[in-house]
Amino acid sequence: MVGSANLNIMIKAARKAGRSLVKDFREVENLQVSMKGAGDFVSRADIAAEALLKEELMAARPTYGWIAEEGGEVEGADPTRRWIVDPLDGTTNFLHGLPHWAVSIALEHKGKVVAGVIFDAAKDEMFFAEKGEGAWMNESRLRVSGRAKMIEAIFATGVPFGGRSDLPQTLQDLARLMPACAGVRRWGSAALDLAYVAAGRYDGFWERRLNAWDLAAGTIIVREAGGMIEAMNPEGDILEDGSVICANEPIFEKFAKVIRNA
Repeated sequence: MVGSANLNIMIKAARKAGRSLVKDFREVENLQVSMKGAGDFVSRADIAAEALLKEELMAARPTYGWIAEEGGEVEGADPTRRWIVDPLDGTTNFLHGLPHWAVSIALEHKGKVVAGVIFDAAKDEMFFAEKGEGAWMNESRLRVSGRAKMIEAIFATGVPFGGRSDLPQTLQDLARLMPACAGVRRWGSAALDLAYVAAGRYDGFWERRLNAWDLAAGTIIVREAGGMIEAMNPEGDILEDGSVICANEPIFEKFAKVIRNA
């Protein structure tokens, strides 16, 4: 697929950051790690990857705004466009030597995500989408799964860690959902969970208390792959609410009813 200039900038930046992270991943035991909070770590590699992404993206589009996990928000001269970046989604996996983490970049225009890139550098899988142009993984077109029966479906979520107050709610979700489906996976990267729904590897995904940079790129990739995606509150905004529920169209309503029936 030949993408727009902006998409090509995003893919190039993601690959460059991914290569940097892979080098550190190979020496994960030597990383300098500091605590940000209970169960939430930040590494030297994470900060370096964000700096690299900011340099690449802002050099190419210096008037755009910027928001990212480590460095906060910068308002651009062009108030209609901004980059939404997670340099390392799945930090805990990365620090434990688990090869399931990603670089996530989204471009927002007038409050709507118009392009997204999620790069799984450890597996060399580049997921990307632009509004109206479909979703892709490397050279392959993506499409959500065609399963229509909940009992045959596999779902993904994030299980809250280290004393977070939403753990009981997630356990209630699991108690309702697991008897009705083929399984639930918790792999530790919301960005890749969304990409996997787009690829048909998962049939659906839900999670609460996420940040805009966890979700932004994945939302457009799921939509362009034919999936349905909403905030937990169906009237809410995914990035503002920090919650998501998505699935293929045949399963979405049944899945959403189970999860929202709290």
